[in-house]
Amino acid sequence: MELSTLLLGILAICICMYYFILSQMSYFDQRKVPYQRPVPLLGNMAPYIFRRISFVDNIHRLYNHFSNARYFGFYDLMTPVYVIRDPELINTIAIKNFDNFTDHRNFVNDDVESIARRNLFGLRGDHWREMRKLLSPSFTSSKMKMMFVLMCQCAENFTDFVITESGKSSKTYDMKDTLRRYATDVVATCAFGISVDSFNQPKNEFFLVGKKTINFDFKMTLKFLMCRNWPRLAKLLKIRVFSAEIENFFKNIVTDTVKARDEHGIVRRDMMQLMMETRDKNYGPIFDIDEMTAQAFVFFVAGFDSVSTVMCFLAHEIAVNPDVQTKLRAEIEDVLKQNNGKPTYESINSMKYLDAVVTETMRLYPLASFLDRVCTEDFEMPPATPDGKPVTIKPGESVWFQSYSLHRDPKYYSEPLKFNPDRFLNESVDNSIYMPFGIGPRICIGNRFALMEAKIMMFYLLWRCDLEPDVKTKLPMVLDKSAFITTAEGGFWLKLRARNPTISIISCSSNGHNSHTKDT
Repeated sequence: MELSTLLLGILAICICMYYFILSQMSYFDQRKVPYQRPVPLLGNMAPYIFRRISFVDNIHRLYNHFSNARYFGFYDLMTPVYVIRDPELINTIAIKNFDNFTDHRNFVNDDVESIARRNLFGLRGDHWREMRKLLSPSFTSSKMKMMFVLMCQCAENFTDFVITESGKSSKTYDMKDTLRRYATDVVATCAFGISVDSFNQPKNEFFLVGKKTINFDFKMTLKFLMCRNWPRLAKLLKIRVFSAEIENFFKNIVTDTVKARDEHGIVRRDMMQLMMETRDKNYGPIFDIDEMTAQAFVFFVAGFDSVSTVMCFLAHEIAVNPDVQTKLRAEIEDVLKQNNGKPTYESINSMKYLDAVVTETMRLYPLASFLDRVCTEDFEMPPATPDGKPVTIKPGESVWFQSYSLHRDPKYYSEPLKFNPDRFLNESVDNSIYMPFGIGPRICIGNRFALMEAKIMMFYLLWRCDLEPDVKTKLPMVLDKSAFITTAEGGFWLKLRARNPTISIISCSSNGHNSHTKDT
């Protein structure tokens, strides 16, 4: 090829890219939607990409800037997104007109991640509906009661370890690592039917693979953003968010579990069992091992990282608010006195102050800092501002609900930056401005599981230990500028000090219901 031809080709490509970027940058101008001028290619993500501000604070800044708009435009790299501020409009989109916005935008490479791409979060249309319908019975009250005993045993193991290790003095803990171990044990026994003790066996494969799977460093975040925003380029480069090694590990776990249950007639009323029972039916999704692995995998990912992070925020706020800790411990002692030193499913669920503390934690630090929906049918939105015009969202375009910002808006919560559980004691939660697990039919399927896991952990930890700030504890908390998820800069560090409770907790295993059996 002649040099002149090559140069002309490069020039043509540059011109095409220039006009493509220009057309994208004028997207919200044409629709009279307020937005902040983006950086070419990086969009409004530039401050986060350059690590000047955390991802969630970056959007929160724009949420406050466009305080008079019902929604505003945001460039997720080069992808235009409507960020909805108005709770009424959020309800209209997520609930009343759900059929127009049934899907999420998946976060993995559909071409090369054959198992991870089939997770419940990323499934679309009828396939998602059938899968959601099938898995929902895994989280009924009766299933939660069965899992309650297993979770209590994991919490006992956790606090036994802390008390033995710390002795009569306090010890500083990396709470993220510690609570990930508790979460690993809970998910392993409740979802996979496998007994794991990540405290006394800190290098067990389940925990180590979990750490390797969920490592939301900057490199993984870039992969995540590329797969979500430039899927064709990600396919061309064969970029993976999760390695084949990790997929194979979980596939082997599921395969062995299914084989053992089939051969020995083992029945556990859990998510795995429900999928096994659907294999031979002639309706709904076809459950091969890959499909079952995909659902078990996303359940592990959410339980291992997302829920453990929320528990870290919960422990942090209790440690730095001694008045809250004292009041919560008094409620715990009262529950134990009324139940002969043994927590029950009903008693923990009836703890109003514990519920208020958890609710307030998830207001300040929601599980998902934003919620996304992908348009599947044309939908007309009202004007963003009084001088604007209606906007028709087309299939394939996205909207975000900024739960983090709604939860911190002084219009809806007085003193929004203050940790104040009392705000939820005498008032019912308004789901139009409180959505830590999502909203509408796409709300997190495991929300009851996550709440029970967090409440049991805090019940046992606070009853048996004092929680105190450490010199490494950052006050006030600063959010990590490099992580895509909401987490603390420098990690979560607390001192745990063993207590001498006046009431001894009766071991969960003493009631004859401890079912820590390994069926793989």
